Amino acid sequence: MTSKFCFALSALAAVSALTLGTAAQAQSQGSWLVRGGIMQLAPQVTSGTLSAPSLPGAQTSVSNSTQYAGGLTYMLTNSVAIDLPLVLPFKHNLYGAGSIAGVGKIGDTKAIPATVMVQYRFGEASGVFRPYLGLGATYAKFDGEHTTAALSGLTGGTPTTTTRLSIQSKMAATLQVGASYKIDERWFVDGAITKTPLKTRNTLSSGQTLDITLNPIGVSLGVGMRF
Repeated sequence: MTSKFCFALSALAAVSALTLGTAAQAQSQGSWLVRGGIMQLAPQVTSGTLSAPSLPGAQTSVSNSTQYAGGLTYMLTNSVAIDLPLVLPFKHNLYGAGSIAGVGKIGDTKAIPATVMVQYRFGEASGVFRPYLGLGATYAKFDGEHTTAALSGLTGGTPTTTTRLSIQSKMAATLQVGASYKIDERWFVDGAITKTPLKTRNTLSSGQTLDITLNPIGVSLGVGMRF
């Protein structure tokens, strides 16, 4: 995680070098804010059961994932902003749960969240500490699903004909609470927590399905620059 954060700081420093001639701007109408850092996405899983034929109570769990993250914010007014979070794909491992908890990893997937937020920022535009609330929409794209021999063994697959997995991509609302702290007239620290109520369906090549509620919570921390 430390190396990822240092990489994000280096990227921001490069941006700063390109904009040294730009006058410093507060978080006021018309200003742009760019940030970079890290984000952890932690699914709050409630799993359904795998449809027949399967072991009764066969479920799944999903691992957390940490990735480089950042974003671009435009201040529409001194208090209202449009925010575009930017993040590399998260890789999540899928594990057996319920009656198949002992089988270990059954697959993995990449989650690519595309999000746009409307934020309301409290306090004065030149304030040192500015908490904010956000509401937006996220399109959760799942891609690159892989499965393991353990899943194939549970669902009738073979070494030559493995069971494949497809996860349904979905649109969902995203709620956000965060704050920024001004280091000086150019630099700031930004942290935020998001929650996205998200339910999707896993479909296997065997014809079996499993509905799962993910409801991921995202925690991000980064360093940003006003320009």
